[in-house]
Amino acid sequence: MQNLLAQTPSPVDIGKEWIIGPNKSIVDSPQFQTPGALISIILKNVYVLAGVFLLVLLIFGGVSIIMGAGQGDAKKTGQGKKVATAAVIGFFIIFASYWIIKLIEFITGVNIFNPPQ
Repeated sequence: MQNLLAQTPSPVDIGKEWIIGPNKSIVDSPQFQTPGALISIILKNVYVLAGVFLLVLLIFGGVSIIMGAGQGDAKKTGQGKKVATAAVIGFFIIFASYWIIKLIEFITGVNIFNPPQ
């Protein structure tokens, strides 16, 4: 048992195991050569998904407000307002994070969203 614990495990290269196409791993793709490039691509998509999520939550909140007002249900109207308010606050947080990243890019000179290939 002591021998088993003393051995150092061999590192696992997940890049070769992460398949993104037929017979093509993520290591073979030129756009994913560095972790920074992968993070840049993920960040761009996170902002798009946050915008879509904002739209869905605003529609849901608006429909809840309208249905609650039509039924005279103050609880449903209040829930709709909370959903819409939370969606807008979340949007401002995402918006602020985008500009914080842009500010970091400006101060440091490191291009986060469009790294050199």
